[in-house]
Amino acid sequence: MCGWWGSQMIAVVSMDFRPEGPGGDDARKAGKEEIREVDGLARKIAVYAARTLLVLFFAPAVIVLIYAAVPPPATPLMLIRLAEGYGISKSWRPLSEISPNLQRAVIAAEDAKFCEHGGFDWEAVDTAIERYKGGGRVLGASTISMQTSKNLLLWPGRTFVRKGGEAYITVWLETFLSKRRILELYLNVIEFGPGIYGAEAAARHYYGVSAASLSHQQAAQLASVLPNPLKWRPGSRARADTISARMNAVAIGKDGPCGR
Repeated sequence: MCGWWGSQMIAVVSMDFRPEGPGGDDARKAGKEEIREVDGLARKIAVYAARTLLVLFFAPAVIVLIYAAVPPPATPLMLIRLAEGYGISKSWRPLSEISPNLQRAVIAAEDAKFCEHGGFDWEAVDTAIERYKGGGRVLGASTISMQTSKNLLLWPGRTFVRKGGEAYITVWLETFLSKRRILELYLNVIEFGPGIYGAEAAARHYYGVSAASLSHQQAAQLASVLPNPLKWRPGSRARADTISARMNAVAIGKDGPCGR
């Protein structure tokens, strides 16, 4: 009896361990193929993501290098304003053809330490952070270099993403460009009014003169609109007078600001 039961159990075990037929092999192969496809897709996504990050990382540097020698054809802000219904009035002028009065005025109005810092006024940044912690808005920390970065490659707004991009581009700007070139770019792309960009277009629009011919007071009045060029006009006396008083403290040599 025991021998019979033993033979039956051996038979059952033998049946359980019989090699799988072709169907089992196909299932295993299909599973392996599916795993390979998933791995391949994951690798492609990783490669595309890495390439995208590299482009995002180095593209600003490449564009800044191009703008070291070539005038920007347009800026994101110009295109945004165009879509909003404003035109584009601009005319590139080298810094030598922009009045030293206007160079002094924008430095006095927007960035008194322009020649001293490497793109960031850390004292102003600390003040802005403290104001923000107290419930206020983040204002007053943007240098001319940072504003140039924003105007060349970014969109208007006060989000931390945009401010972070502005800071990142400013590093490249200060690394590759001289202070003279930064100011030259700034004075040619900055918004002076609805659809009015750069010193030449602003001088022609508001005063009927060239950028080279702007007087001390005209330059102060133009610089006074920069915080809010869509709403403010050069006729604002109080702010213009303050800027005018500060301008004499800004030294502009024959080679432009900062001697470099």
